[in-house]
Amino acid sequence: MTIQLEDTSKWPVAIEKPFIIAGPCSAESEDQMLKIGHALKSHQNLLFRAGIWKPRTRPNSFEGIGSVGLKWLSSVKKETGLSTTTEVANAYHVEEALKHNVDVLWIGARTTVNPFAVQEIANALKGIDIPIMIKNPINPEVNLWVGAIERFADAGLTKLAAIHRGFFAYNNTKYRNIPQWQLAIELRRRIPGITMICDPSHIAGKRDLIYEVSQKAIDMNYDGLMIETHINPEKALSDNAQQVTPEQLNIILEKLVIRKSKIEDPVFKSSLDQLRIQIDDLDNELVDVLKRRMKVAEKIGVHKKENQVTILQSNRWEELLNTRIQHGVNSGLSEEFMSRVLKAIHQESINRQTRVMNEE
Repeated sequence: MTIQLEDTSKWPVAIEKPFIIAGPCSAESEDQMLKIGHALKSHQNLLFRAGIWKPRTRPNSFEGIGSVGLKWLSSVKKETGLSTTTEVANAYHVEEALKHNVDVLWIGARTTVNPFAVQEIANALKGIDIPIMIKNPINPEVNLWVGAIERFADAGLTKLAAIHRGFFAYNNTKYRNIPQWQLAIELRRRIPGITMICDPSHIAGKRDLIYEVSQKAIDMNYDGLMIETHINPEKALSDNAQQVTPEQLNIILEKLVIRKSKIEDPVFKSSLDQLRIQIDDLDNELVDVLKRRMKVAEKIGVHKKENQVTILQSNRWEELLNTRIQHGVNSGLSEEFMSRVLKAIHQESINRQTRVMNEE
C-alpha cells in the first residue's frame, strides 16, 4: 500500500536535522522531571521524552510510575515550553496520554511485534491528529515494522515516523541490541519519505557508545536521535547504564558532524559516479562467483546423494567458517561481516543440496 505522510513541519516540534528527543528512560518524580526539563529547554528542536509505563521483559522489575507521571510531564511542558512524548502500549495508555495533552506518542518494540496490540492503539487514535513514532520490533522482521506503520496509516494518521532501536541479540555483542542498519534501509526503501529516528541509547546499551552510534545514524541521513537523558543516570530506576546527563548530551551533539544529503558539486558528483561504476562492476563479478560456487555445491549434493551421505557435515562447516573468517579478518574485513556472509552462503548451499537430494 502507499502510505500518505504529512509534512513534518506540521509536527509540534520542527524536524530539523538533527531532531532530538531527550529525557529520562522513566519518570521517577516530579522534581527529577523538572530538573531534566529545565536542563534541556535551551535546545531549539527538542522533544521531551519520559517513560510512564515500562513494559519489561520479566516481572518484579520497575514497570513505570503509571498515570501520575503524566501530571509531571504536563508540568515540564508548562514550565519549560517543551513539547512532550511518551510510550503507549494499549488503548488505556492512549486515553490517559491524550487526557494530559501529550504532543507525540511512540510505540515500543515489544508492542510493535504484536499486531493485535498495534491495531488496538490505531483504533483508539482514529480521528485524532497526533504524530506517532513506531519503534522496530525486537526481532529482525521488517514486515512487522512496515505492518505496524500501515495499521496507523489505515486509521487515518499521517504524521508518522520510524524509530530504529536495534534488534535483540542472542549472543554477546558489542551493543545491547544489534543495529542491523540494512533493515532500517529496507524500511526506508519500502516507505519513501518516512521520518527516520535512531535510538542510540537502546542500540548501545552503554553511554560511552552513544556518540559512535549517533554519528553513524547521522552519516546515514537519519532525521533525528532519541537519547535517554537523566539528571543522575547512575541512580536511575531503569536502564541506568545507557543514560547520559544533560551535559553529556550537549557534548555528544556538539561533536556530531552533520553531512550534506544532496550532491551539488559537479566535480564531486563526477568522481562519485566513477566510483559507483566500479562498485557495479565488482557486484556483477561477485554474483558471477557466487553462481559458480553454487554450481559446485550442487555437484557436491549429487555425490552425497549417490553415497547416501548427510547434507550437513559439521566438522567441515566449522573448519570452513573458522578459516574463511580468519582470512577475511586478515584482509581487513570485520569478523561479524564475514560470519554473516559465510552463513548466508552456507544456507543457500544447503538449500540447493536439499533440492538435489529430493529430486526423483
